[in-house]
Amino acid sequence: MKIVDFELGLGKTFIIAELSANHGHDIEIAKETIRAAKRAGADAIKLQTYTPDTITIDCDNDDFIIKGTIWDGKNLYELYQEAYLPWEWHAVLFDTAQEEGLICFSSPFDKTAVDFLEKLKTPAYKIASFEITDIPLIEYVASKGKPIIISTGIADDNDIELAIEACRSVDNNNIILLKTSSQYPAKIEDANLEMIPDLAKKYNVLSGLSDHTSGELVPIVATTLGAAIIEKHFI
Repeated sequence: MKIVDFELGLGKTFIIAELSANHGHDIEIAKETIRAAKRAGADAIKLQTYTPDTITIDCDNDDFIIKGTIWDGKNLYELYQEAYLPWEWHAVLFDTAQEEGLICFSSPFDKTAVDFLEKLKTPAYKIASFEITDIPLIEYVASKGKPIIISTGIADDNDIELAIEACRSVDNNNIILLKTSSQYPAKIEDANLEMIPDLAKKYNVLSGLSDHTSGELVPIVATTLGAAIIEKHFI
């Protein structure tokens, strides 16, 4: 399976630097982060494509209020207003990545984001952990025929099976499952890296790690267990 000219699963681990919300709504920081990822040895940079309106609603009910984090008291809409990557930046950042020799792609969170990324000729897609139960989204992404990388942080076996079935129902077998601990930061003792070879064997797919721990120990160990991909939040 190839993403652009990188052949996955042939020995060299594909290293993805996740831009996430670390741009701080400054496009120059976003561009410099891409350049820094290249200097650090990454193979790819990954964006996130959503707006507050495509991912949540502006609601102050208790279920929408954030608790126990540095964003205490904000609602989800306010958080995503602060965190989202403006869509008008995407083309510029795709070009910056290409100039640096990095592969650039993104995580869409609804169908409009998929349509937008198709116009940018994204070479692959990433399904975020909390979207693994959004089967219509997964099926729509998979229908584009490109490699689809799926994080499994909140999933049980049934969730994973349904996601894989959604891909294969539209004849897309270019599936990579990532072991993920949905903690920020994640604890090393919760890494459970034996899931990496287990996912590959159980579902007959490539597997890897979306790493939320601090430092490099967990991804290094993951490569020894056959991780085809390592994704790491950058900054």
